[in-house]
Amino acid sequence: MLDHIGLRTRQPAAMMSFYDKALAPLGYAKQMDFGDVAGYGTPQHPALWIGAADEATSPLHIALAAETRAAVDAFYAAALAAGAKDNGAPGLRPDYHPNYYGAFVIDPDGHNLEAVCHLPE
Repeated sequence: MLDHIGLRTRQPAAMMSFYDKALAPLGYAKQMDFGDVAGYGTPQHPALWIGAADEATSPLHIALAAETRAAVDAFYAAALAAGAKDNGAPGLRPDYHPNYYGAFVIDPDGHNLEAVCHLPE
């Protein structure tokens, strides 16, 4: 349903630095850079946009697809190393469905960022 999403921030450089590191294990990278606005994703589809804002925004929950459980684990480690706060270590969430393997962090602006793999190990 969604084509892309945009996050507005008062600290675009810090947020872009964080997302550069946190998204790398998922195979996502900065695809477009306009200075105070950048698009992340794959070369064919920058789906997550970070842009400058004059005022603070409300935190969102963003779940990003991971191809493997190992990628979820690597995302979690990279995000914490880049300054995120833990919001749920990697693991199965069987209440969602039997193969829901996710990890949750809070980014520098307070957004709940998740990586999830829906495939069995």
